[in-house]
This record gives sequence, C-alpha cells and structure tokens, in this order.
Amino acid sequence: MFGFLNRAKLKKDDLKGIAKLMYQDVSNDSWDKENLTKRNLDFTIESIHYIDMYTKRLMNTEFGIELLNKHFDNLVTRIGAYIGEVIKNNIRQDFYWYESDSVYNYSPNFDGAYINTKPQSVLYSKKRDIVILPLNVVSQFLKGNSPYSNFLTYVEETIEQNSL
Repeated sequence: MFGFLNRAKLKKDDLKGIAKLMYQDVSNDSWDKENLTKRNLDFTIESIHYIDMYTKRLMNTEFGIELLNKHFDNLVTRIGAYIGEVIKNNIRQDFYWYESDSVYNYSPNFDGAYINTKPQSVLYSKKRDIVILPLNVVSQFLKGNSPYSNFLTYVEETIEQNSL
C-alpha cells in the first residue's frame, strides 16, 4: 500500500562545472592552449572534433600517455562530462546528471552492469527511464576497447537515438 515510500531517491550530480574544466584548466602544452578554448569548446556537436583531436593526442603522444597514466580518472570525468553536456544540450529532453548508484536503485531498467567500484555519474531521464553513460564510454575509449572510432560518432548516434 505504501510501496512508494520505499522508492529510492535520485541523487543529482551536476557535472557542467567539471565539463568547463576542459577549457578552464588546460595543460601548458601549446596545442592544448591553442585548441582547448572556450570559443572552440562551446558545447556544440561540432566542438566534439576538438575532443577527438585531444584524445587522439592523449593516446598517441608521449606527453599524452604520461598524462593519461597519471590522471586517468580525472580525464575520464572531464571529457565524459563535456561529452555528456553536449548530448544533454542537443537532446533537449529531461536528462540530468545523477549518481549512478542512485539511478541503479531507482530504475528497474538500469541493470548496473556499468557501475564501477567508484561512484560515477550518468545522464538519466526520469520521464523516459533511459540512462546514458558518457563517462563509461570515455573510459572504454581511452583504454582502447570502444565500439566507437571517435566521440563524434558516439555523440551523433546517442543524440539521434534519444531525441523524440
């Protein structure tokens, strides 16, 4: 009768501020300073080209590999937050950032297969009961085991699949 009282609560986790770190807190590398700017990273689909170039440099240069090894989790969070914000802005639905554990406990459709031992954020639509996992996709990609050849493909497919 009062089953709704036992329903888990969603815990919001706004990552927009972390997404902005992609251009606010840039390394001293000259390419990074020239390309990872507020003008280039304007949360449009086209701006994902800069994210793709950046991650390619991270994965294929000595400096980038060193950064990845030292700051993997931070880079996943920043890049994933940025990509998630681009997706969220372009879907224009009720997707918001939530802690993955709270979505797992709230939604019967989220099987939790992507929950790590560390808390992670996901984009979730309560109205449609849909979960989008940009941080997980970034983590897989940076480890070299992604089904996507670049983030632009992921972003475009995700927007297309989740737009009404």
